[in-house]
Amino acid sequence: MEINIIGICGSPIKGGNTEVFLQEALKAAKEAGNVNAELLTLAGKEIKECNHCNWCIVKQESDKFCAQSDDMDEIYPKILKADALLVASPVYITRLSGLTACLFDRFRVFAHSKIYGGKLENKVGAALAVSWSRNLGIETTLLSIVSAFFVLGMIPISQAQGMGSAFGAAGLSSEAGTGKFDPKDKLLILKDEFGLKGARSLGKRVVEVSRLLKLGEAAVHKHAGP
Repeated sequence: MEINIIGICGSPIKGGNTEVFLQEALKAAKEAGNVNAELLTLAGKEIKECNHCNWCIVKQESDKFCAQSDDMDEIYPKILKADALLVASPVYITRLSGLTACLFDRFRVFAHSKIYGGKLENKVGAALAVSWSRNLGIETTLLSIVSAFFVLGMIPISQAQGMGSAFGAAGLSSEAGTGKFDPKDKLLILKDEFGLKGARSLGKRVVEVSRLLKLGEAAVHKHAGP
């Protein structure tokens, strides 16, 4: 049974700490076997704000998700085909990045729209966040992502117990989250071994729960009455 996972990096920096952190989770997911995992970075992409025009509620068409046309046009179909989403954001002012916020606002088409509303229900969602300092909003960022999963009817999950945050995977991009850094080292996330273990654990859990859900759904359909 193949599991399709989409990892979305909401950092404006390509190849930065947040993207590398997400890659660790996706690598662990692939190690479970029979997993198709794709990373989508929002860096350099045009993701417009949702303007709440309600076109998606009233006039939405098949294969046309939103009245606006930008890089979300390529993202929407991939999200539909996924069994699970891993969404990673850097911590900006104790919250998720503007890019990640715009992404979720545009996911309104999966919550309330005429054709695609409810299409993310029962898919697995997992949150990752990377913070410069350990006490400056990493869990509020994770909770923002998890809250979006709830609105979309998804099933939020966390990593294995004892691996870090209860709300997802948390990583630090300065030495032990103290703000100390080496200007020559742009990927200090790779030195946060505890955080990396949490990301890997989360990736494995995503596959585990996705498989359980798909098997359960298949069993329900098999035994459903006429």
